[in-house]
Amino acid sequence: MALQVNIHEAKTNLSKLLTRVSAGEEVIIAKAGKPIARLVPVVERPTQRTPGSAKGKVTISADFDAPLPKAVLEAFER
Repeated sequence: MALQVNIHEAKTNLSKLLTRVSAGEEVIIAKAGKPIARLVPVVERPTQRTPGSAKGKVTISADFDAPLPKAVLEAFER
């Protein structure tokens, strides 16, 4: 469960809270008991994606945008 602190406490103890966040903990900052912000650790992004790396792995059917059968449409309307 995340630690919840009010704004004044967050301002007073920001360095300590950031130490806890960097250790993996989540801190919720609240105003009058109502959560308004969340401090979470920064997650490293995966390596750069290569455009076109999925070429030939994905196929789209020729009737992809064809109207749905009447039975399927009726099921959505229930």
